[in-house]
This record gives sequence, structure tokens and C-alpha cells, in this order.
Amino acid sequence: MNTRVLIIAEAGVNHNGDIGLAEQLVDVAAESGADLVKFQTFNAKRQVTRVAKKADYQSKTTDSSESQQEMLRRLELNEDMHRELIAHCAARNIGFFSTGFDIESIDLLLSLGQDHFKIPSGEITNLPYLRHIGKLGKSVILSTGMSTLGDIEAAIGVLEQAGTARAQITVLHCTTEYPTPMNEVNLRAMQSIHAAFGVAVGYSDHTRGIEVATAAVAMGATVIEKHFTLDRNLPGPDHQASLEPAELKAMVAAIRNVEVALGDGIKRLTPSEARNQPVARKSLVASQAIKAGEVFSANNITTKRPGTGISPMRWDEVIGQVAQKDYKEDELI
Repeated sequence: MNTRVLIIAEAGVNHNGDIGLAEQLVDVAAESGADLVKFQTFNAKRQVTRVAKKADYQSKTTDSSESQQEMLRRLELNEDMHRELIAHCAARNIGFFSTGFDIESIDLLLSLGQDHFKIPSGEITNLPYLRHIGKLGKSVILSTGMSTLGDIEAAIGVLEQAGTARAQITVLHCTTEYPTPMNEVNLRAMQSIHAAFGVAVGYSDHTRGIEVATAAVAMGATVIEKHFTLDRNLPGPDHQASLEPAELKAMVAAIRNVEVALGDGIKRLTPSEARNQPVARKSLVASQAIKAGEVFSANNITTKRPGTGISPMRWDEVIGQVAQKDYKEDELI
């Protein structure tokens, strides 16, 4: 049987630092049917230097004159906000999840009861950070945007050496561009990661639309992560590359349908096909009136529906035999 795909609705920083907006995002994620709603836990001062520039996509969607640190400071969630969101998630029956971007943030999430951890693409080469997470021995989701197979191998090695078993690691293929151009998705790389390291794999999707995430499930993804927002026109770095509520709901529904449609891989007659088989298949029938004693030949028998008589696969067995009775045209042999 297939493992149920874990669907992570990535609220990220689309709350714009507003707890009310964050709780609305939880509501949307819960109503969509996603398994987890994920936020981001960080301290801007610990995360970036004062002079660190923004990514191009961030400059396009936010005030280009502010630094990355200034932008991130507005998007921080403090400990009280985390507690409020955890409580709200529990009330809405959806799992709370957050990516910790530094060691202190990981420890905060651990103290709040989080028992699985997401390593974002930007931290895949952060050795002390990886070791800290690895020592926890918890389930880990590792995003691999901007990475080579060598980067992934090294990160998995650090996690394992620190105490996290490979079986506890799920690796997400990802392209770190918002939105991701279709010609840079390279979804087959997800399968390459699985083949190279024998880990469970998934896909962190930054494309517009829902088709790539859905395709990833058909290709073996066990985890799907997708950004969403209340409104793509809201100010902030990630809104424009995010799904709106109706789209998130449609993505979850599509993934669940694909999940069921994948089946168990055994080719067999299904119950509905069994009802249709006699209607759709053919039998050997008389193509004209045949008298008892006549020899069956290509001139007097043919194949027609329904499939309730002798299978046409026995054609060679029947040709040359003698009719034991009279047959009317279209009568089953």
C-alpha cells in the first residue's frame, strides 16, 4: 500500500508579522485538508548581517531600500506568538510546524514540543547547525535548493554522524527561486536523490500553480511543501509565489486523488472492469447463416461484441472444426 503523502502548507512569513493574519493562515490550511501548517522561526540579527542584501525576488516584492535584516525583523515570530499559533492549530485540528533557521530557534521549537525538524535549503552547508539537529535524533526534512548531490551527501553524513539515522531523513528536491521557472524544476532530480541515497524523498514547490506538486506525488514524493497566502497582492517577499486559499484546497484534493489513483501496482481486473468486460470484449459469432455440418472458416465466422461467448483468442482452435448445429447470422458460436 502507498504511504500517505504528508502535505505541508507553508505559511512561512506570509503573516507579515501579524498574529491575526497568522491565525487566518492556520484556518485556511486547516480548511484545505493539509496535514501541517508551517511557519519560520528565526531572529533577524542572528540570521543575517546588517549589510546582507536581499535576493532579487525579495527586492522586487519589498522595499528595495531596506536591508535583508530589516525586512526579516518585521517578519519575526516571538515565543508568545508561537504559543498562540500552536494553540490555534490544536483548536483547528492541524499540526503546527516551523523551520528553525538557527540553533537557538531550534531549541525554542524543541522546548515548545516540536518533535520533527525542517532544515531549509540555505542551511544545508551549515555544519554546526546540522550537527545540532542531528544530535536530537528526531525526524528530519532536508530541503536541497541550490544543492548538488555532493552537498546532500555531506549533509546526510553530518546528520548521521551526529545521531540521526538515515531512515529518519526525508530529502526534498527544491529549486530556490520564487516563483520557479518550469524549465528549472527538474523534477526527475527527486528520483535521482532517492536512487543515490536510499532516502524517502519529497518536493518543496515554488512554482506557480499546482500541477508540479501533483506530478511529484505521481513520481514518488512522500512529502509536499507549498507556500500559500491569503492574497497574492499582500506586501511581503513570498506572497506572489504562493497559492491562494482556493488553489491550496485544489492542490490538496488533487494530491489525494493521485495518491489513491497510484494503487498498489498489481495489474488486475477491477470490480468495475469486471462489469464492463462482457460488454466491451468480443466473441466468435456467425457472420452469416451456417448449417450443421459446415466447416467454420474466415468466410462464415467473425468477432463481435458481446464478450460472453468463445474468446477470439481461440480463433485458430475453432477454424476448421465442423458446426454441430445451425447458426443464424450474429449468433454466438
